Amino acid sequence: MEMLSSPQFWLGLGQIIWINIILSGDNAVVIALAARGLDPKRQKQAIFWGTAAAVVLRVVLTVVAVKLMQLPWLQLIGGLLLLWIGVQLLNGGDDDESDKGEAKGGLLAAIRTILVADLVMSLDNVIGVAAAANGNLTLLVIGLLIAIPIVVFGSTLMIKLMGRFPAIVTLGAALIGWVGAETIVSDKMIEPLVPHHSVGFYAAAALGAVLVVLTGKYLQRRNAPASAD
Repeated sequence: MEMLSSPQFWLGLGQIIWINIILSGDNAVVIALAARGLDPKRQKQAIFWGTAAAVVLRVVLTVVAVKLMQLPWLQLIGGLLLLWIGVQLLNGGDDDESDKGEAKGGLLAAIRTILVADLVMSLDNVIGVAAAANGNLTLLVIGLLIAIPIVVFGSTLMIKLMGRFPAIVTLGAALIGWVGAETIVSDKMIEPLVPHHSVGFYAAAALGAVLVVLTGKYLQRRNAPASAD
């Protein structure tokens, strides 16, 4: 209990919570996009279990984040995976699944998408959390557990907004494309060619956003006649 009386503990906890609040926006968008095609009950299940499992993975990832970031081509692969996820979420979120087996598969698919996307999007983010925790695993776990209700609330709100304003779905997919392209050009092997915060860096991010939206919309139109039959 000595730890609880330490000002450094509470300062570090506050920093971790603040970092998670700032970084939870894109995660909430991914979760909302992945769960929006499910019925309300399974939406809640996907949001809860997807977020909880993602936080556990993030704790594990944070422990080895610095070493992972040094691996060549890791962020390139992760960024390409994010681009693919963005296209799939934009293309496949409006299917109605009446069969129970299909609904169950939709729930598991949504949770899997949430886990993969959160894992990739957290490669950079976890370094800030690890720095704030300063090697204190207890502090890290507590801070990330507090992040669960923040992300759950944000995801639930995003699903409601997407229902009222469909354009948010396209903006969400564009955000995933932006983050995916940023992840690619942040790779250890590519970053020297496209430095952070350079014109090329933001041009690549914008290109990723446009690519995801155009590809997703194209697949939507191509699949529309088949889904209507």
